[in-house]
Amino acid sequence: MTENTAVLAAYGLSKAYGSCMALDGLNLMVRRGDVYGLVGRNGAGKTTFMRLATGQSTPTGGELELFGASGKDLRLQRSRTGAMIEIPSFSPFLTARENLEYYRLQRGIPGRDTVDEALKLVNLADTGPKKFKSFSLGMKQRLGLALALMNRPDFLILDEPINGLDPEGVAEFRQILRRLNQERQTTVLISSHILSELSSIATRYGFMEQGKLLEEISAEALHDKCRTCLRLEVDDAAKAAAILQTQLGTDKFEVLPGNVIQLYDCLDDPKRASYALAQNGVALLAMEQKGADLEAYFLNLIGGGHNA
Repeated sequence: MTENTAVLAAYGLSKAYGSCMALDGLNLMVRRGDVYGLVGRNGAGKTTFMRLATGQSTPTGGELELFGASGKDLRLQRSRTGAMIEIPSFSPFLTARENLEYYRLQRGIPGRDTVDEALKLVNLADTGPKKFKSFSLGMKQRLGLALALMNRPDFLILDEPINGLDPEGVAEFRQILRRLNQERQTTVLISSHILSELSSIATRYGFMEQGKLLEEISAEALHDKCRTCLRLEVDDAAKAAAILQTQLGTDKFEVLPGNVIQLYDCLDDPKRASYALAQNGVALLAMEQKGADLEAYFLNLIGGGHNA
């Protein structure tokens, strides 16, 4: 499997519940090595898509591929995945190790070392005799992740795993996912309402609304679109660009249609740029500082709204 091979791909995927279309012709691709952040409001179809991917539900139409397999071959490929769509049902009176051992035997996963390995990966190896009922929410979420990791999956599917966690819990979960992706080359599909946290780990994003994919974009491209800049509207963009290079010594700008320049320099001293242009005969018609975080970008993409 090459670096750009699709681990998960949806082609025109649809899912109807009566007259309600939870997914409506979804086209989406998660490539090997991605930490793919799935972004969407409540009801956008994120969980529905993950349930289809894990085989918990069947599509109404379209096609789903997993590691290049489709149809009847999907079931075999799903053995290479781990998923946490919701916190699993753990016994409140068993320890972390006892709970995982129960599921290991139930699922027929070979090797008792898989339990110890999973607990170590999620930083729960030292919980000892502590019962699940006494775990914090963060510990419960990490035990759910450990369960998803017991079969040493190549692909991990996580639905809102950091929802409700405190900042420390979020940071710890983020570090675990980054380590899995970088050290074990685990491909990750993760949805979350905490968009700022997705921006810390995601390498690619899919923005969903009303069961459709609005946009698929790499983290690098999204960063370029969202980064703060000075938007300069001038009467002569070519001359202004030359002045920025010669007078200010910067090439951190883009020339856009309509005599507009996006300047990624002088953000702390915009008067420096306006003065240089004015002194060299370029009329500055308008100047404003622009920029957006991930949440603002998404809200702009869907045309406003809330509860992203």
